[in-house]
Amino acid sequence: MTTDQFLHDLMDAARSAGLDSAEAYVMGDSSFSCKATQGQITDYSVNDTRGVGFRGMVNGKIGYAATEALDASAIGALIKGVKESAELSEDDSGADLFCGETEYPAVEAYNAALDGVAVQDKLDLCLNMEKAALAYDQRVGSVPYCMVGTESGSVRLVNTYGLDIAYKHNYYMAFLMPIAKEDADVSTAGSFRCGSDFSALSAEELGREAAGKAIFSLHGKPVSSGSHRAIIKNDTMAELFNAFAGIFSAESAQEGMSLLSGKEGECIAAPIVTLLDDPLLKNGLRSRPFDAEGVACRTKAVVEGGVLRTLLHNRKTAKKQGVLSTGNAGKAGYAGTMRVAPTNFFFAPGGASLQALEAGMGEGLVITELEGLHSGANPVSGDFSLAAKGYTVTGGVKTAPIEQITIAGNFYSLLKNIRAIGNDLSFPGSGIGSPSVDIGEISVAGL
Repeated sequence: MTTDQFLHDLMDAARSAGLDSAEAYVMGDSSFSCKATQGQITDYSVNDTRGVGFRGMVNGKIGYAATEALDASAIGALIKGVKESAELSEDDSGADLFCGETEYPAVEAYNAALDGVAVQDKLDLCLNMEKAALAYDQRVGSVPYCMVGTESGSVRLVNTYGLDIAYKHNYYMAFLMPIAKEDADVSTAGSFRCGSDFSALSAEELGREAAGKAIFSLHGKPVSSGSHRAIIKNDTMAELFNAFAGIFSAESAQEGMSLLSGKEGECIAAPIVTLLDDPLLKNGLRSRPFDAEGVACRTKAVVEGGVLRTLLHNRKTAKKQGVLSTGNAGKAGYAGTMRVAPTNFFFAPGGASLQALEAGMGEGLVITELEGLHSGANPVSGDFSLAAKGYTVTGGVKTAPIEQITIAGNFYSLLKNIRAIGNDLSFPGSGIGSPSVDIGEISVAGL
């Protein structure tokens, strides 16, 4: 049975079974990954998954069901599952299914050339990344983690109102982490790339970059405890932002899990800070024309000039607050429940390079690595205490590596203290991004 026939029969069965309305959310995913160790491919995997999440309105309540079997035998089970789920539902919010929009934006999220890249080319890239790192310097003795992966997916949403919309997306990821050793000192560093243009990847560039970072980090020392001027480098700032991105969800605010509840229209950050949620970003990792409920996506400033303009909403949270959905309904897989999720969510870049930010700071630290984000960051209070690495800046230029320090602060306060934002926007493996950011001063525990 084709997918078209399955969906047609499922919608017909939903109407015949007396469902007030019904919706099918079909997701397909094909992924590839490989790892290289000591000049050999040591891990190789290919996975293909497809499934449908089915929602239906029964007596004013929404029921859920899901299956990986898109065939005639699954239709009856889905209808039965929705009815039973709706009967057990305690949700009295008045939620309903969305009939759809009159039009949807065009989005560039899929590159057909990437799906055409030969497997051997991916394997060669992985092997050559390791080779380039090992050849960089004799102090680089091993590359325990070196991987290349690609993913290609599709989403299709069909309902009994006649809506039938779809999009495709794909991307690659490449990462390696060499180990450098000199005397008794050992250091590691990583380099990462993601995007949709595989031809832009250079194994030599990526391998040498990672090896160079590892070499520079040798013999790092802690700095004195106290308050230090600091810049957080782009990919590291994106990771910190990712730990706290949930505070901008209306769902979190309504559940008492965000201090931004009711703060729309108030200044919550420095005037130079603008946070964008952009589902239409060209080749963004989370770019899409519509959200998981079928609401058309749009670019919006969540924070503009330091002022909180909106929280991120799906239809349920928007209805509760008396506003329109921002098109941020998301599902963790076809069988996931409907939540609020950002798309490409990032600090709008400024005009300065990292080197210019360092020159402007004069004396201070650049934080290039954080550890303990899962346990050392409290997304409710905004407090964080995290092990960190980086380097010192003296006279406006990069000087010596630092390690064995802990930085502590509060994310809400950090937003207000930002002094400058770089132009080096980075998305390290997710839709959450940031340029390098001069955060003013940070508390450091070191010597």
